[in-house]
Amino acid sequence: MNIALIIFLVAFAATFILRIPIGLGMIMSSIFYFVFADGPAAMVGMMANQFLSQMNVKFVLIAVPLFIFAAKVMNTGEITDMIFRFANTLVGRWKGGMGHVNVIASLIFSGMTGSAIADASGLGLMEINAMRKHGYDDGFSCAVTASSATIGPVFPPSIPMVFYALLSGSSVGALFLGGMVPGVLLAVALMVYIAFIAKKRNYPTGERYAFKEFMVQSFKAMPALFTPIILLGGIYTGVVTPTEAGALAGAWALLIGFLVYRVLGWKKVVDVVIDTAKSTGVVSIIVAASFSFSYIVSIEHIPQMFSGLLLSLTENKYVLLLIVNLLFLFLGMFIDVMTSTLVFIPMILPLINMLGIDLVHFGVVVVLNMMIGLSTPPLGGLLFIVSGLSKTPLHKVIKESLPMTFAMIGVLFLITYVPDLVLFLPRLIGQ
Repeated sequence: MNIALIIFLVAFAATFILRIPIGLGMIMSSIFYFVFADGPAAMVGMMANQFLSQMNVKFVLIAVPLFIFAAKVMNTGEITDMIFRFANTLVGRWKGGMGHVNVIASLIFSGMTGSAIADASGLGLMEINAMRKHGYDDGFSCAVTASSATIGPVFPPSIPMVFYALLSGSSVGALFLGGMVPGVLLAVALMVYIAFIAKKRNYPTGERYAFKEFMVQSFKAMPALFTPIILLGGIYTGVVTPTEAGALAGAWALLIGFLVYRVLGWKKVVDVVIDTAKSTGVVSIIVAASFSFSYIVSIEHIPQMFSGLLLSLTENKYVLLLIVNLLFLFLGMFIDVMTSTLVFIPMILPLINMLGIDLVHFGVVVVLNMMIGLSTPPLGGLLFIVSGLSKTPLHKVIKESLPMTFAMIGVLFLITYVPDLVLFLPRLIGQ
């Protein structure tokens, strides 16, 4: 390795040790590389080219702030409350009903936001308080909330899948379709575990609602439930692109927030726009920095070196998939989803192409993998969110979440080695 590459890798490692924001860390590492490789003058031109010009041609990236905006509008209290009450009338009467309601509400909410953090932050406290009220342990309530939130970016729409499509050249629509079955499988796996624990700990059966009440709550929730139908229907009928679907979702969220549920005023809209701009700014810095970072990784042939290292261990496709899954599970324990997506996925894609693995299949697998990392200690972001919202000690949340993590890992390996679970719908629709 040359001196510039060594300094580049040391600087990037220092980003994590010193807890520097990842976007700034990638910029810092890239600057050091260009200074020692080509000198300051060449560095300025190269950084400007990679940092700015790439951002101008990535139309699909516009979908990200639009999905963020729609998620923040949907996160207003009344809309999340409608979703929760509808889920309660649907499955609340089962044994361990509030746990099942938690999962179903997250599955529905995931069709609107594409973000695990938005799910946990929006529905989280409501779900935890409802479970507490019905006698569920705090640790278990938080664990169910964190685990069910991982469905968000797996079931469409999905912000991480948009970034993966950008990196891999895969169809966003095919990735969204591919995430449907795994998202439902995650919900089923969690609900099976909840049913087992509910019986073991004698958690209560929820309230039974009359058919009339079910219809009332369904009618009230219908405008919100139409969001994923409008969004996904527009994409798969070819009426809109995924980026335009993001704009459609944002417009629909505003419409129902203003005119149907009447929970939005101009002050709230301004607050949502400001929050969206802040979130988009953070994401944009990371994405822009990743272009320079990825350029360096590419010219130094790091993906080829990495692929050669793995192939030296084994050439068996199934064993390599196991190694890749274990690698991303490990990374997910320590590194956030954005970093894993933008930094490490480009390193592994040449190997995936070499093995002839379908990029849509791998995309869904790796997104689910990274989502599991969000609810896995020691740095699982969702665990900290639900612990902070509920004031529950983190160790109690971790203890209860581990069996659910293993259930989710079971789904991960199922879709890894049965690709048709992911590819069935994209092939059926012709994406």
